[in-house]
Amino acid sequence: MMTVQNVQQWFESSLGQYLIEHEQCYFDQVVANIFGYNAVQIGWPQFNFLRLNRMPFHFSVGLETGASLRAAPGFLPIQSNSVDLVILPHTLEFNANPHQILREVHRILIPEGHVVISGFNPFSLWGVCHYLRSTRREFPWNGQFIALSRLKDWLKLLDFEMAGGRLCCYTPPFKQEKWRKRLSFMEAAGDRWWPISGGVYFLHAIKHMHGMRIIKPDWKNCLNARKKMVPVAQRVNEASLEEKSAEKLNQTDESRR
Repeated sequence: MMTVQNVQQWFESSLGQYLIEHEQCYFDQVVANIFGYNAVQIGWPQFNFLRLNRMPFHFSVGLETGASLRAAPGFLPIQSNSVDLVILPHTLEFNANPHQILREVHRILIPEGHVVISGFNPFSLWGVCHYLRSTRREFPWNGQFIALSRLKDWLKLLDFEMAGGRLCCYTPPFKQEKWRKRLSFMEAAGDRWWPISGGVYFLHAIKHMHGMRIIKPDWKNCLNARKKMVPVAQRVNEASLEEKSAEKLNQTDESRR
């Protein structure tokens, strides 16, 4: 049975530190270039993945100890259209209803708001541990790993547009650091030779709102334009009348002579 102590012990292990190092590197790189006012991290509050983001207000949400706001990820007590950035570090895999979490994320994000997600890739050497009988009850292999293609489909159904992403952790998840170091060449060559088999994937998506914009006629400018044209027309008419009257006077003068 998974307990908080077991989870913390795994993060303190060599393999857990290896994972956090890669995750922190990616989140630091992405969130530093996203601007706004409010940013929220849902899950894993013991790690500050928003540390390099420059928004004025950061907070974490979850049921774990250390969260700024204790709430279930699927039912967020946050106002709609009020958050500029949401990050989900493996939040979807360890909750019973990941669809509901994504719907809540879509609700609280402003139009053009950002969401950054990390997850374990089931089609990788890390994913193999999820199916092994000896490890499938241990953290993190007991999570419901979500395929990258499936997650993209879920996001598209919610009108999210993919803005970026990558995979990492190509080295097999050996507990002993010496074995991971011997196979460290796999990490360097992973993006080139087997790009879809990284143990962890990241997705960066943007919320889009499709709607209709009504373009109203600019009645005020039209009326002003008409008002400006009236005096010009009057002046033209008056000038033509003066010319006609002058011709008539000339004709009468000539007839008198």
